[in-house]
Amino acid sequence: QVQLVESGGGLVQAGGSLRLSCASSSETFSIENMAWFRQAPGKEREFVAAIWWSGGVTSYADSVKGRFAISRDNAKNTAYLQMNSLKPEDTAVYYCAAQAYRAGTWNYWGQGTQVTVSS
Repeated sequence: QVQLVESGGGLVQAGGSLRLSCASSSETFSIENMAWFRQAPGKEREFVAAIWWSGGVTSYADSVKGRFAISRDNAKNTAYLQMNSLKPEDTAVYYCAAQAYRAGTWNYWGQGTQVTVSS
């Protein structure tokens, strides 16, 4: 059972920055794709960003392109989400997800970390 633990959320003013971390207990972290999703109250969960296991390919939702950056440190079994120029509409619970080797889906999820952006 893979455990993902997010951290780094909190309250920040619009225009500010936060960096989220996702620590994985997986023994095969280096061959797993990682992603971040978010869910605001009363809204559907939405994709934010993903990074391929190699670290060479990333994907972002249009709403965060140019502001957010996903990265990973395989030596630390950790994925990151650097969030800059934060907006109130970025307020949500942010979830880390992992895709096991050849799983074809995001099959492991963290507990979430709250990000609140004030005006």
